[in-house]
Amino acid sequence: MMLTSIFETEDILEYLTARQLLKQYEKAKGFLLQGYFRQVNFKLKQPKEKGIYSFRINKQFRAHCVYKSGELLVFEIYNHQ
Repeated sequence: MMLTSIFETEDILEYLTARQLLKQYEKAKGFLLQGYFRQVNFKLKQPKEKGIYSFRINKQFRAHCVYKSGELLVFEIYNHQ
């Protein structure tokens, strides 16, 4: 899998800023764009037919996203605890 870009909605950026996660999110995003998927535990969630992926922002927060044509769209950040 090769990623060319990662997009997120405005409410995602507000959520990250309110919880002071923006810097950690940008670091995880950089790992994904460089192809270091294991660094952020990037994986396809169950059921696989839905095509929803997740990756780790830090020990507590995860991001849900969908992959299409080399692009990721992050649609949810959630507390993994």
